[in-house]
Amino acid sequence: MSRSSSDATDPAGSEQDPQIASVSEHAGEYLDRATAMRRRLHEWPEIGNHLPRTREQVLAEIDDLPLDVTLHESTSGVTALLEGSRPGPTILLRGDMDALPMPEDTGLDFASQVDGCMHACGHDTHTAMLAGAARVLSERRDEITGRVMFMFQPGEEGHHGAKHMLDEGLLDVPAMHDGTPSPVTGAFAIHMTSALPTGWVSTRPGAVMASADVLRVTVTGQGGHASEPYRAVDPVPVACEIVTALNSMVTRSIDPFDPAVLTVTRLVAGTTNNVIPETAMIEGTIRAVSERTRAKVHDGLRRVAEGIAAAHGCGAEVTIDFGYPVTTNDDRFADFSLGLGREVAGHDAAVELPNPVMGAEDFSYLLNEVPGAMVFLGGTPHDANLAKAAPNHSNRVFFEEAAMTTGIALYSAVALRQLA
Repeated sequence: MSRSSSDATDPAGSEQDPQIASVSEHAGEYLDRATAMRRRLHEWPEIGNHLPRTREQVLAEIDDLPLDVTLHESTSGVTALLEGSRPGPTILLRGDMDALPMPEDTGLDFASQVDGCMHACGHDTHTAMLAGAARVLSERRDEITGRVMFMFQPGEEGHHGAKHMLDEGLLDVPAMHDGTPSPVTGAFAIHMTSALPTGWVSTRPGAVMASADVLRVTVTGQGGHASEPYRAVDPVPVACEIVTALNSMVTRSIDPFDPAVLTVTRLVAGTTNNVIPETAMIEGTIRAVSERTRAKVHDGLRRVAEGIAAAHGCGAEVTIDFGYPVTTNDDRFADFSLGLGREVAGHDAAVELPNPVMGAEDFSYLLNEVPGAMVFLGGTPHDANLAKAAPNHSNRVFFEEAAMTTGIALYSAVALRQLA
């Protein structure tokens, strides 16, 4: 089957670059293989930074390809370098591999066989698409000036897998076989989403996903009998007042055009109905799309919690666990990726996000080191209501596997264009 077509058109009917048409066709040849891999991963998900079964699946899938493979030691991370026909820089393509600690209720034939563990965020598709792209690009080495690094990453779901791989020297790549330096000059990732129709692509320049931090406030009063609150210092109403005030603090002090989200998700206090406890604990999450607003929310949280507690004769210990930074796309790389998405998916099927997504991503660590972009790939059937589709992280989320053809093609096209 020929992989070139000089008169190809995209789904919108406009002329398509022959190379992109060829890559899209080439990607389609490996959809069945990617689907089989995705289903194996989905059926046997793993959590965190140590994914031995998943790593073995990746290694088996790329074993016959001309790749220089590195196994990371602190995690189950795998990197594989493909050297092109001519010297040049390295482009990094990332796919994350880990699942979530939650049940699955999709009813799929290949549903999770592991109790309390599910690929509910599409990482199984990311891994399968990246492996498919490794196969496509390995067969097109003569079109590559430089190298492609395939980064199979564990621990994205809150375990800082990308940071661990960076700390192990991910970007300290050796020279090419002829001795030519080949630094990593760009990074690209795809994230499957149920918020777009199958095969659609979306991203934006600048902040594309939020930072994510954990807040904890321990309010300490004085315990006593529930019938005599005047002889105690009750931390429970103080904690409730802090929660309400934090909501007001965000809405009244944070610029709505540089937004933040502060959500309290746990309030724990007491052991029984007739005892005033000594302490009450508040826990939640802080999201922001700029480091300036992130810092402002942190300062406001401490001021509000400590001030309200002091006003009622209590103490407040505020702890903030720093999570992922803001995921910030390089403006030029984001525009390039969206333009390429229009060529691969069709002009009308690639849209610029109007606002950042308030979820967080540890691809942010990569984008703090090299210019690049993350794009979203739709996986919801076209006849489904997007507003009612189960979202990412739902026990019933469903991703249509046909979208992986677009993902494989987009991964491959980014590398080929960047290394033309």
